Amino acid sequence: MENKENVILNLSLDFALDIIQYAELLEEKRKFVIAKQVLKSGTSIGANVREAQNAESKVDFIHKMKIAAKEADETDFWLELCNRSKQYPDCIELQEKNAVILRILNKIIGSSKSNNK
Repeated sequence: MENKENVILNLSLDFALDIIQYAELLEEKRKFVIAKQVLKSGTSIGANVREAQNAESKVDFIHKMKIAAKEADETDFWLELCNRSKQYPDCIELQEKNAVILRILNKIIGSSKSNNK
C-alpha cells in the first residue's frame, strides 16, 4: 500500500527494502555483526516514521521523527564503515538515499517545531 502524498513514508519504506537486500548480501559474505546492525537501524527509520503518523500530539510526532533521524544517522555510520572497509560490498547508493531521507526528516522536524510555537 503506497501513500502517494507522504514522500517520507514511501522513501523510508523503499529504503528499508534496500537495506534488507544489502543485509542479506552481507550475511552471504559472513559479515553477520554489521549485517544485523545495518538491518536494525536501517529498517527502524521507516518504522518510526510510520509510528509518527499516529502520534498523539505534535510533540509526540516530533519526538518520533527525531528517533527516525537518529536511526538514519546511525545507519549512515554503519554504511560509512562498510564503504571504508575493503572487505565489504559497495553501498554508496544506499548512503545517498539515506542522506536524502535524513535531510527530509530534518526539514519535517524543523518545520514542525516552528509550527508548534
